[in-house]
Amino acid sequence: MGHLLLERIICVVIGYIFGTFQTAVLYGKLKGVDIRKVGSGNAGTTNTLRVMGPKAGAVVLLGDMLKCMAAILITYLLFGRANPAYIVLYMTYTAAGAVLGHDFPVMLKFKGGKGIACTAGYTIYLGIQFTPWFIVMGLVSFFLPLNLFHIVSICSLFYYTALLVMTIIYGQMGLFFAPQGALIEVYIILALLAILAFYQHRGNIKKLLAGQERKTYIFKKNKVD
Repeated sequence: MGHLLLERIICVVIGYIFGTFQTAVLYGKLKGVDIRKVGSGNAGTTNTLRVMGPKAGAVVLLGDMLKCMAAILITYLLFGRANPAYIVLYMTYTAAGAVLGHDFPVMLKFKGGKGIACTAGYTIYLGIQFTPWFIVMGLVSFFLPLNLFHIVSICSLFYYTALLVMTIIYGQMGLFFAPQGALIEVYIILALLAILAFYQHRGNIKKLLAGQERKTYIFKKNKVD
């Protein structure tokens, strides 16, 4: 149990280090834009898309997904291959670290993004490691609401909820091939990440309730405050 505790901590630390790589901030600097001082001020994909356009949004989305996937690959190579029954647990701790690093990067005074693209990287890795249905779930749960409402916050929260529900269903069907104790940890971590996502979107939720949340279009010009 002691070595598993150490491995959990290492997974979180590796994830956090990768998570602090702020794609939106770095890409913005290359283009002469401080993404934290324009639009909503959020260092994430949506604000980058609104301010700098679809290409910039795609670059930031890809970068934020890949940093989480790279961290998971490292912890898989370190621990997962030797302990296949705990792969999903290592993945989840690493993803949690990456989301925390993205949301609260120490080098940027703990002001980062909202962690949705990071979590998408985790979802893609679940799809690669276990079943592509996780990728299908991610695409449907995000882009269906986006097509209907054009409000990213709704899509993000719907996606996180769908991820939690599907992970629990898949886990309880025994398809992660993990001990029940490890699965319970995975569910708890994802539930806490979902709570964090809702917290990070608290301003958006207030605007939604007031009917003031901005709409976002992928290929149409977006209004920027």
